[in-house]
Amino acid sequence: MKREMFEAPYPPYDPTDTSGFSYDTVVKRWPIILTNIIDHVHRLLHDMTLEAQQIRDLDVSKAEELSKKTTEGQEIISEISRLKYRMARDHELENIIQDGDILVAEYNAELESLKQASRNTWFSAPWLYAECYLYRLIRAYFNQKAYWRGFDPFSTQKEEMFKNSGAAIYQIATTMHELESEKVKLQGDPDKLEVLFKEMIQMCLWGNATDLSLLTHLSPSDIEHLQTVGKEAQEARSDFILKDDQGAVWSYIKTLANQGKRLDFVLDNAGFELFTDFVFADFLVTYTPYFSQVVFHPKLFPWFVSDVTPTDFANTISSLLSATFFPPNSTTSPDSVAHLQQMVTRWKNYIDKGIFTLATDITNGQKMTEFWNGPWPYWNMNELAPELGQWLSGSGLVIFKGDLNYRKLAGDVKWPVSTPFPTAIGPLAGSFPLLSLRTNKADVAVGIDEKVAENLDNKGEKWRVSGKYALVSFLPGRIIQ
Repeated sequence: MKREMFEAPYPPYDPTDTSGFSYDTVVKRWPIILTNIIDHVHRLLHDMTLEAQQIRDLDVSKAEELSKKTTEGQEIISEISRLKYRMARDHELENIIQDGDILVAEYNAELESLKQASRNTWFSAPWLYAECYLYRLIRAYFNQKAYWRGFDPFSTQKEEMFKNSGAAIYQIATTMHELESEKVKLQGDPDKLEVLFKEMIQMCLWGNATDLSLLTHLSPSDIEHLQTVGKEAQEARSDFILKDDQGAVWSYIKTLANQGKRLDFVLDNAGFELFTDFVFADFLVTYTPYFSQVVFHPKLFPWFVSDVTPTDFANTISSLLSATFFPPNSTTSPDSVAHLQQMVTRWKNYIDKGIFTLATDITNGQKMTEFWNGPWPYWNMNELAPELGQWLSGSGLVIFKGDLNYRKLAGDVKWPVSTPFPTAIGPLAGSFPLLSLRTNKADVAVGIDEKVAENLDNKGEKWRVSGKYALVSFLPGRIIQ
């Protein structure tokens, strides 16, 4: 008998509420993203046209190929311009054309259900579905063209952002290098590990190097210092963490010592954020006795502009190992450059040995990874993606990074803020030990004291969407007797 899919007792966020962030997204954010793609393709076509003119007499076949690619690029620009027009006028979402890639039937089936409910236009469709659909539709526009199939319209943007974070990356590399001499002592000292663990969470949470007390130094005396000063810094930040399960997740992790447990990272953004995810994973595998393997879960195609694809994952390692990737910086010391090389070489060795693995490289991994590019909340993961549910149920801890993963965990519906986190994640609760690290950039938020939320609302704080506040939400797995 087929199990019924979970339905929340509250409606999803959608742009019919003109005061909500989803309305702002359809009116402003998405048109900007589409315009950026048009501009990017336009620049590429300009370069191709010049190149074709230069080689016209030298390499006829290459010139013809560039000409065909340019024509296709112009067609893509027309399609995206038409999409912008339809979006602004609240037209219906159109079926995704079969492009030989994943999830076409699933998106179109969901769209048919929305059509039956008269919720299939840009300003009436549930925000979560429409946003996922938008990136799948963009994928189809490129996939339908022979010379553009599989093209990532955001890759240049991701790379430029990453290049701008060199100073912070070198600083973190030196900080991690200073842990080397303490490695043996740290493995047997849960109190010191706890302080460092919480700093790692802060780094992954904010992805903002300037906020990190971790980026002091970590000589033996500095670790002692962090245990006192670090606590004060933690407390200062705690005002901005509206749900804080750091203590609970650490208490749980301490029970995993020397069991060879696996950590699963459901990734969010490429670039500096992925770098911090690697650092966190490295810390847990190299310096603690709690985990011996990490599996990183990417998106299979370009997603929400900056999400990690398998290509981004591979490029991150090669970029970090390149002596010329980051622009020269007078404040970067040769020691820091060496420290980064040492650390990333260790990561590369971990990848070669299977200690760090990309989910697409494991058995059934490609199929499992499809789920993350779907339009669904994670509530019914075990029904919709049973292989993935089975895999994660064997994990020591699954870390969900970022805002979209949180929206999908909670279904992006209008839960009251005081709703317990386990309630909001529905039947997924207890399937595996789960830690969500999220800075608030969308309306949905749960597990928060009602008075705290009310107080922020009364102050006029846009705490749900500003990125200034965060949630650290932990839920252990179900104990099987």
